[in-house]
Amino acid sequence: MMDAYTIVWSDMMMLRRRFAKYLLTTLLSPLLYLMAFGWGLGRGMSVDGTDYLEFVVPGIIALTAMTTSFNGAGTRLNTDRLFFRSFDECLMAPISSLSLLAGKAIIGVYRGLVSSIAFLLVAMLIAPGIHIGPLFVLSLLLTCLIFSFLGVLAALLASTHEDMATFSSLILLPMTFLGGTFFSLSQLPLALKMALYLLPLTHCSMCLRAAALGGSFPWWSLMGMAAFLLAFSLASMAVLKRLSV
Repeated sequence: MMDAYTIVWSDMMMLRRRFAKYLLTTLLSPLLYLMAFGWGLGRGMSVDGTDYLEFVVPGIIALTAMTTSFNGAGTRLNTDRLFFRSFDECLMAPISSLSLLAGKAIIGVYRGLVSSIAFLLVAMLIAPGIHIGPLFVLSLLLTCLIFSFLGVLAALLASTHEDMATFSSLILLPMTFLGGTFFSLSQLPLALKMALYLLPLTHCSMCLRAAALGGSFPWWSLMGMAAFLLAFSLASMAVLKRLSV
């Protein structure tokens, strides 16, 4: 853990110096989503017996955790690998591959938690029905971990800076609008619903929403999140070991 902390330390110091600017930029998108969907399109609507504004807040939290964790881990690692060329020094450092991988992923987790919690505090002022409990915290942490490791995996596989933008457009953008963030999957045909269950954001949104609104918690989605986390971390480890050779 100390080796992983060494990897994370420089990013934490940099974020500390521009914390206010970081919060402003990362809160802009979720607040716009909240105004457009919660106050705009969803005014006066209810979904599954819940006011749409309260329904959409956990989905936006999942979306915020996804984007900030992925970009926090992936974009930083991609820049270190291909622009500064400093990642090669990390590979030669006397630390294990697991510590290096964990450190790079924790960078994204840290940023994702900061952005998600900041938005949650704002959202609770206008949606007081949101409940924060252990299952919510666990689901949020798993969400940040999943997309941090996905960001690390994408950055390790990318050969150019444009590859990261392409990955975001092809993978993250469809999940943004199809992962159950702004609508309930119960309204969809069975075939489409089963296809959307293949997206990790779908399970993250369902777990966060159930925990926040006090609904029946989807334990099978939590196990699905754990499976995605295991798959992305093992894939990242395999790619990292290939780069170390």
